[in-house]
Amino acid sequence: MSRKLIATAIIAGTIGFVAGNAFWYLASPLWIDRVVAEELPVELQMKTAAMGEFRDADSVHHGKGTATIFENDSGTKVLRFTNFEATNGPDLKVWLVKAENIKASADVKASTWVGLGPLKGNIGDQNYVIPSDVNLSDYKSVVIWCEQFGVLFSAADLKPGV
Repeated sequence: MSRKLIATAIIAGTIGFVAGNAFWYLASPLWIDRVVAEELPVELQMKTAAMGEFRDADSVHHGKGTATIFENDSGTKVLRFTNFEATNGPDLKVWLVKAENIKASADVKASTWVGLGPLKGNIGDQNYVIPSDVNLSDYKSVVIWCEQFGVLFSAADLKPGV
């Protein structure tokens, strides 16, 4: 009888451990914010190549703030978020997307994108280097994207030459 009890306890403990970790991974972003406060490098404060304002994707996934692409004379390009806030979530990425006027996840999935890396924080000013081979005129939007679940969290339409 005690062997059966020990086996049951081990199985229940293992299931509880796995379920607890899964819950923490998926739910903790709902109450834990990651705050970033990066400065824009002085050499990139020359030319604004494009700019847009983040907006909510839906009633659950919110975003606000400004997305600005800076470019210097040597061709270095940086995407900068200022006064940025978004709903936190797992596996959030920053993408430049060729489609414009993105309203839903399907709009992103139907387009072509280039990844700029993981979202550094869901609150605060932050910078993302844009690869040198990216032609800015091809990309009309920047999105915060949950790669794991394929969900749009926020989007900003980029207006060139602002």
